[in-house]
Amino acid sequence: MNEQKQRLEQYYESMGISKPVFWFCSKIEKTLQERFAQVDEIAECNQMKVLKAMRDNRLSEACFAPTTGYGYNDVGRETLEKIYADVFGTEDALVRPQITCGTHALALALMSQLRPGDELLSPVGKPYDTLEEVIGIRPSNGSLAEYGISYRQVDLLADGSFDWENIEKALNEKTKLVTIQRSKGYASRPTFSVEQIGKLIAFIKERKPEVLCMVDNCYGEFVELTEPSQVGADLIVGSLIKNPGGGLAPIGGYLCGTRECIERAAYRLTSPGLGREVGATLGVTPALTQGLFLAPTVVKGALKGAMFAAAIYEALGFTVIPGSRASRHDIIQEVEFHDPDIMVAFCEGIQAAAPVDSFVKPEPWDMPGYDSKVIMAAGAFVSGSSIELSADGPMKEPYAVYFQGGLTWEHAKYGIMMSLQKIYETGKIHI
Repeated sequence: MNEQKQRLEQYYESMGISKPVFWFCSKIEKTLQERFAQVDEIAECNQMKVLKAMRDNRLSEACFAPTTGYGYNDVGRETLEKIYADVFGTEDALVRPQITCGTHALALALMSQLRPGDELLSPVGKPYDTLEEVIGIRPSNGSLAEYGISYRQVDLLADGSFDWENIEKALNEKTKLVTIQRSKGYASRPTFSVEQIGKLIAFIKERKPEVLCMVDNCYGEFVELTEPSQVGADLIVGSLIKNPGGGLAPIGGYLCGTRECIERAAYRLTSPGLGREVGATLGVTPALTQGLFLAPTVVKGALKGAMFAAAIYEALGFTVIPGSRASRHDIIQEVEFHDPDIMVAFCEGIQAAAPVDSFVKPEPWDMPGYDSKVIMAAGAFVSGSSIELSADGPMKEPYAVYFQGGLTWEHAKYGIMMSLQKIYETGKIHI
């Protein structure tokens, strides 16, 4: 053993990682070097794309001046939105700290584009849990259903592919918007690639050209070389405390799309007649902008962590989605434990590895917007930021945990090692 490796082992041991866990994980890491190199290449391309957009739009120090009150003529806000539009290949963008989270961004997108009598179609099955109340699948005050907007869904086939026949049948004269969730949420299905999303959009547009296609892009930004907005999506939506915020954005969400879609969204965000002209940034523009600049590199680290987790738990015999050798289209890694104790131990390990609140023990609780208890592990600099090291899942079969994030590869690596350490200490696995 060379001196560097020996010192690394000692550091990890001082951080609670036993020698069996350290050496097991080291062997797994060696098998991933070729895949890690591919991730590095994608990140480099995406970094150049972001840098070019900032240069082309003449980003300057003047853009970082805070605005208050109405926020009229906020040059930083306007420049950042032009940068987002260029990065994602769209006509326009809305990037605002007034958008509180990913669910809010999605609700804003849906409520701004749909009108009473319209129908919303999901051709990819049930949406993420928190959208059920937005749509009205579960009754909630102010849902789309209360405004006379109907909902229809087409479930995926057993192999996770699109049900083309029933998607075609579901399209009707009332269908106004098709929503496509790129990532899996709490479903045990593969994440869709940008290529797959493009084929689905083309299929829908061939049958009903006027229908709007919206993509929930959460967790997928900068994972591939292209984005859904570059393969036909009229609107893509995401959260700034996920991938594109780079771990620096303290709040916010984005919508990128056609000029008409963004104008409608801006009127819904503020009010008719005001739209995008108002909305003070209160000094957060530097964090939003620098976060976007760092995002390709941060996503690279999170992707490596997800691959590392998949390889480790697959080697131990657990079902992982995606598999350790499968292509990746988001930063989320699912591991199915079929054992609540192991699931909790995993989350305890992620929490223990955090730089913030590492001493806290996560416990399942009745979280708003979910139909079962949920356990969440996240010791983040930005509360709820899931581009930072985090893990969560509903406490029900298959007792699957969803791991994501890590502002650096090294931290993501340590988090996975600590999750394994906690499970190893239960005596329920052998290395």
